[in-house]
Amino acid sequence: MKYMMLMQFSAAQADFPSIDTWSAEEVAAHLDFMRRTNEELVKSGEFVDGQGLAMPDQAKIVRAGDGGRPVVSDGPFPETKEFLAGWWIVDCETPERVVELAAAVSAAPGPGGRPLNMPIEVRAVMAAPTEEL
Repeated sequence: MKYMMLMQFSAAQADFPSIDTWSAEEVAAHLDFMRRTNEELVKSGEFVDGQGLAMPDQAKIVRAGDGGRPVVSDGPFPETKEFLAGWWIVDCETPERVVELAAAVSAAPGPGGRPLNMPIEVRAVMAAPTEEL
């Protein structure tokens, strides 16, 4: 079964500063943890895909306008307190295994090497409908 693990940052719920305030060494340790995590998932055959995302100030909001033409605005907006930091798609044998993986990535190191314990949302990836439908 495929699952998506979504790493979210919430300024309101985090007891650590955002990554753009960390030292270069702290950022490097965090990224090395993520790289090693991905390598372990590849070795176990559970890795499907995963990416970190740019900071929200680089995001664009796109809507269809008249005639389907794109209408683009900057966003999210300054009042945004939560954002998606990255994601993985994994293929696990059991729901318990994806929960185990989510807990492991939640403990990624942050300032001073302390585990961040970030919330990781776990969602099953929907399968295609059966031919009967």
